[in-house]
Amino acid sequence: MRKAFFLMSTLGVFLAACAAPTPPATPAPQTETSPLIVAPVVETLSPLLACPNPDCLVTIPGDETPQPLRFDLPTPGAQPVSAWRPPLYPVPWALAAYDHFYFTRPIAADEVNWPVANYRYGGVFFKDVTHTGVDIPAKAGTTVHAAGPGTVVWAGWGLFSGEPGNTGDAYGQAVAIRHDFGYNGQTLYTIYAHMRQVDVAYGEWVDTGDALGEVGDTGFTTGPHLHFEIRIGANAYYYTRNPELWIAPPQGWGVLAGRIMESSGETIKKASVLVRSLVTTQEWTVYTYGPEAVRPDDYYNENMALSDLPAGRYTVFVPFGEHTRKIELEIRPGQVTYFTFHGDGGFSLAPPMPPGMESIFTPVK
Repeated sequence: MRKAFFLMSTLGVFLAACAAPTPPATPAPQTETSPLIVAPVVETLSPLLACPNPDCLVTIPGDETPQPLRFDLPTPGAQPVSAWRPPLYPVPWALAAYDHFYFTRPIAADEVNWPVANYRYGGVFFKDVTHTGVDIPAKAGTTVHAAGPGTVVWAGWGLFSGEPGNTGDAYGQAVAIRHDFGYNGQTLYTIYAHMRQVDVAYGEWVDTGDALGEVGDTGFTTGPHLHFEIRIGANAYYYTRNPELWIAPPQGWGVLAGRIMESSGETIKKASVLVRSLVTTQEWTVYTYGPEAVRPDDYYNENMALSDLPAGRYTVFVPFGEHTRKIELEIRPGQVTYFTFHGDGGFSLAPPMPPGMESIFTPVK
């Protein structure tokens, strides 16, 4: 039926070149070779109330005034902008010695599966409560997948409070997985919170990509999304790390991590850092970590991280005092690009010292 309709429609268009079309209800200038079409819609990236990520795709209707259809080939226009991302690197992925992209994303690629810009790790929300994970703005009912193989060590209500069955728990219905692999001799856990339905049980073994349940809005939340955490060493609130340094980036894309400090060496908390592409001029805003609860990576010792950046040149703007300082750097595909800002000492692109080696380079007084 659809094929027949298409053939009839095509035949009708070409017959229009031979016979005058039926006049429309509202008179409008026409020619015998100019049937009417409506201008296409325009797609653009823009944050929304329900999705503050600047990568949200918004469709804006085009001009509704009928335009004549021409049979000559149109001049190619600009490529449409979309929130499409390349496939992820296969896990485990670690081009650099201290990188550890061990986990896949808990939301499938046919949905938004990257962190909401305003709810990253280390952000401060809800009366100075520091965020210990990332929020992924998936629709209610979206399937939640295991980010790696392991054993379910929590399933249901009460994870945050540690009280099984506590329906007033801040994390709502949640799942915790103890993974079959670790890092530097420490056990790794992933946390999936605010679920409306849990489909696994305590003690069950799951593989990467297995369904754990559905996205919901249980617990302390303002709407449906998945709260995702990485914990290392213990399945406890104060043992988290930034998931953006652990989940695989899209192929050809990379991650930015930085340590931003006062001249004294004390880290600057809740500073707004702007990242701008020198190629597309697209901008991202990321905040340095708030106080308490969060912990930096053992190697990078960062207090900000931003994933899913297409490889290329960027300018990073850091507020300091009454001025804004900036540095240009390269995002490398499949790797973490690292920088430090040390107040009046400025920027450095030198990599961190390996853990345990700092004392070797400590100057003798």
